[in-house]
Amino acid sequence: MANIDAFLWLMMEQQASDLHFIAGHEPVLRIDGDLVPVKYRAITSDECKNFVFEIMPEHLQDRFNQTMDLDFAYQLEDQARFRVNLFQHQFGPGAMFRLIPMQIPSMEDLHLPMQLLEFPVYREGLVIVTGTAGSGKSTTLASLIDYINSNSSRHILTIEDPVEFSFKRKQSLITQREIGRDVDSFQTGLTPVSRRSADVILVSSLADIDTIDLVLDAAQTGALVFAVMHTSSCVSTISHIIESFPFSEQTRIRRHLAICLLGIINQKLIQRPNIRGRVPIIELMTSSPELAHIIREGSLYQIHRYFETADEARNITFDQSLMNLYSNELISYETAVKYAQKPELFKKLTE
Repeated sequence: MANIDAFLWLMMEQQASDLHFIAGHEPVLRIDGDLVPVKYRAITSDECKNFVFEIMPEHLQDRFNQTMDLDFAYQLEDQARFRVNLFQHQFGPGAMFRLIPMQIPSMEDLHLPMQLLEFPVYREGLVIVTGTAGSGKSTTLASLIDYINSNSSRHILTIEDPVEFSFKRKQSLITQREIGRDVDSFQTGLTPVSRRSADVILVSSLADIDTIDLVLDAAQTGALVFAVMHTSSCVSTISHIIESFPFSEQTRIRRHLAICLLGIINQKLIQRPNIRGRVPIIELMTSSPELAHIIREGSLYQIHRYFETADEARNITFDQSLMNLYSNELISYETAVKYAQKPELFKKLTE
């Protein structure tokens, strides 16, 4: 039993989503979005490093000493997996442990809208899941991938940093590759030779233009691609992708994105009333000929208007999602109004 395991067991007992284990501070749990200190002394720099290095794969230790920031996964017996971010700060090392359940929750368990089931039936194209850190992006993606695994016979390739949810074979063949362990980079994992036989590809981060370019290529040449970006809305995601590239490349990227984009899922977790746990606010933008035309022509200023007036059967605005959660008694009226982007309009919808 590793020394850190006692804190991880406590984390699971308290149903915490995160454990912050940072030199110079007592350990802190994140429970339903709130930070709750553990009754323990402040952790020393050496203690923090020893606790984390004890469970870190050996090949990553030299890499951390060079980069001072990296991610890896740790499994606690057969009970849970954890995504670990180890970093350096003013008073020494720090680590953040995020709980990854061993059992992949269903879309119903997560209270995800059934409109998302439109995406797994496609054979090619790009679906982007966005949101801030800790917004449940990985869990939503895992649920979608597990749905495909349960309902169709395809080869699913994941390229992750690190591997989070561990998929078991059902109807599909699953190949999971971890950056630094199985493949050097996202770019290497996405080269044509690597993805040629993959029907479905999951990419855990679109963090640079080379990866974005390869993902757009894969999504146009026979693969259904699910990818993660750290953007704050569906509308801003499209602008972010295009504007990440040099101006001379943007016409080409707009053309490719217009062809392959199937949809964007943006989400945020909020507290349920009088009960433990959080539920996701899901903002959903699905593609259409009109949206493809807007992207292709570079009229990005029109996307917001398009989204506000798009078919409600296939698109969900932030406030519409709040209304759905409130109508199903998953959040309180006060919470809905607090988070609504247009509170006055939201109040009129409930009158």
